Amino acid sequence: MTTSEDAAVPSGSGRRLRFGLSGKLLFLTIAFVMVAEILIYVPSIANFRLNWLNDRLAAAHTAALVLDAAPSGMVPESLARQILKSIGARAVAMKMGKQRRLLAASNLPESLDESIDMRSVTWYRAIIDAFKTLFTVTPKSVMRVVGPAPMGGDFLEIILDEAPLRQAMLKFSTNIMLLSLVISGITATLVFIALTYLLVKPMRRITANITEFRAEPENPIRIIEVSGRRDEIGTAEKELAAMQRDLASMLSQKNRLAALGLAVSKINHDLRNLLASAQLFSDQLSSLPDPKVQRFAPKLMRTLERAIAFCQSTLSYGAAKEPAPDRKSIALEPLLEEVHEALGLGLDVPIRWIVAVERGLTVEADHDQLFRILVNVARNAMQALASRGANDPARDQIRITGRREGAVAVIEVSDTGPGVSEKARAHLFEAFQGSTRAGGSGLGLAIAAELVRAHGGEITLVPGTIGATFRVSIPDRAVELNARRNERARA
Repeated sequence: MTTSEDAAVPSGSGRRLRFGLSGKLLFLTIAFVMVAEILIYVPSIANFRLNWLNDRLAAAHTAALVLDAAPSGMVPESLARQILKSIGARAVAMKMGKQRRLLAASNLPESLDESIDMRSVTWYRAIIDAFKTLFTVTPKSVMRVVGPAPMGGDFLEIILDEAPLRQAMLKFSTNIMLLSLVISGITATLVFIALTYLLVKPMRRITANITEFRAEPENPIRIIEVSGRRDEIGTAEKELAAMQRDLASMLSQKNRLAALGLAVSKINHDLRNLLASAQLFSDQLSSLPDPKVQRFAPKLMRTLERAIAFCQSTLSYGAAKEPAPDRKSIALEPLLEEVHEALGLGLDVPIRWIVAVERGLTVEADHDQLFRILVNVARNAMQALASRGANDPARDQIRITGRREGAVAVIEVSDTGPGVSEKARAHLFEAFQGSTRAGGSGLGLAIAAELVRAHGGEITLVPGTIGATFRVSIPDRAVELNARRNERARA
């Protein structure tokens, strides 16, 4: 099995060296430390140069006191050379008032390459001059340095070779570079070790788990184990584990649905043939002169026709699409009577069936689809009442109300059962998840919701009622068409 890193290598090319997260962290740490050292080095080298020149001026200051104290200002040439050598200078001069006096000199140059006044050096000028010294000074370069003078003089000046200054600066730079390498190496190692244990290893674990889960998403063993960390890594592990559990559950459910669809498609063929035979028998029954037979035979025929139609569209939920509703104006009261008979709520069933709809209320809907909606919702109410055991007509009832709110027909199906649990509310209109009773599939409410949405309507659970109340709102066709036009316009 190839990993994501392996897949990043183009086919046909040589295998490139992996540069993973650990290597990147190590490289970036060293780079950042070196950048920090460079930022420290720039002012440091300029400061080193100024200190070096100030040390020479301080030595010249002391020499000037000695030279000025000599009788008549006469200093033996050998002593002057020794003093200049100790300073590292070619000449020392001092200005007092209008008089400029050369205190000592040896091998004076013909010209000067640079002149520096230490009494007024800005920080940016010091940095520029430091790098000029490093990169432009030649072995024969000579500079003049001016500083404060002793004994009330105006200034003291010395003539110096720049080569010794450049050598001292190069030595200082080398020491700084070696020290920076050591510091960056130690820092990078410590940061690398810390980040490896804090970030890299957990990320490798998460990456490996994702790869393994991708290979077997339905295997619960592949779900990552949460480490219990309270930082971002711990949060990522928790969210990944939750996502993997949801995905594994969804895939398992889809597999069950696929198996169920295959089984239903096999059953559907034979069941449709059996119902067709039953329809033939019912045709023969309709020819009998018995009044009861004549009364119930048409209803039996309609029931069998619906059953055959349902069998032909058994796989309509999920695999195929429901046909578009053939909307017509339907009187609600006769339709509710059909629902009552289809549910078998006769005198022998101890559940009261109460209908309270506006007189002459009509709904613009598909007759068969609205029948299926109400049958599914009402059967759900029957099952909720039956789940409590023996029924009591004084307690158990199903109430159907209907009214018109402008251009919207509102139908409510209520029961006095135990209500809908919090667990069922979360997935109320989802197949195989929204069942309101133990052992239920939840398909009834899912199918009802799909058919209501096909009419441009809405089905909801009304909160705060005794038992459960489902409200079905179906707008008139003109309202639905206008809403769809507006939705397309916004898109």
